[in-house]
Amino acid sequence: MSAQPSQSEDSDGKPVVRPVEENQSGPRHRSRGIYLLPNLFTTAALFSGFYAIVSGMNGNFATAGIAVFVAMVLDGMDGRVARMTHTQSEFGAQYDSLSDMVAFGVAPALVAFTWSVSMLGKIGWMAAFIYVAGAALRLARFNTQIETADKRYFTGLPSPSAAALVAGMVWVGADLGISGDQFGVAVVATLFTAIAGALMVSNFKYDSFKQLDLKGRVPFVALLAMVMVFAVIMLHPPTVLLTLFAVYAISGPLRSAWNRTR
Repeated sequence: MSAQPSQSEDSDGKPVVRPVEENQSGPRHRSRGIYLLPNLFTTAALFSGFYAIVSGMNGNFATAGIAVFVAMVLDGMDGRVARMTHTQSEFGAQYDSLSDMVAFGVAPALVAFTWSVSMLGKIGWMAAFIYVAGAALRLARFNTQIETADKRYFTGLPSPSAAALVAGMVWVGADLGISGDQFGVAVVATLFTAIAGALMVSNFKYDSFKQLDLKGRVPFVALLAMVMVFAVIMLHPPTVLLTLFAVYAISGPLRSAWNRTR
């Protein structure tokens, strides 16, 4: 139960009502303060997204793709750091959404557009806009449903995963020396970008992996499996990462089809 307001007297003898804070068993509201540590990670993710845009404009497409993946890592860390240090705040939540819009919405679309999508003219920039609008709508839906949604699943492809698809495509192309000026490449890149944008606003369910207990004990085999995963990624990071996120993107429609046939 919350404590009742206390009363005291001012210098004129008039009663003054002073609210007493909730005790530890009462409801706790998210702090409205600004904390440095988690927002540093959010700012770093924002900078990585901006750096991806600048690199793409300068023709450094491999660097641009890498910068988007770096933003993904930083974005995954800010929330965990805030929870671990008990520094969650409303400011941090809003700042994180704005950072995500730049790093996972605007940056991948502009990098893909600069690399190849622009070859198709109006169709190309329409596909890029579909992706940007999809990311904005995906973030808005997530923010409004965060209190009621099933924590086990995401509704629609998460924007970092969609960004990994588009940025991974550009990274693979640049790493393999594939020119984005070819018509066939431009068609594939445009379809890839538009489909990623559409998946973000779809109703497909995607695993959030939040049910995984990262703090609990695991068998030695699990640790060995993690080492093997990192070893496989290091064989050719752009191709392996693109494949992993492509499988994750396909898992949503496959899950929906499987549930309908059962």
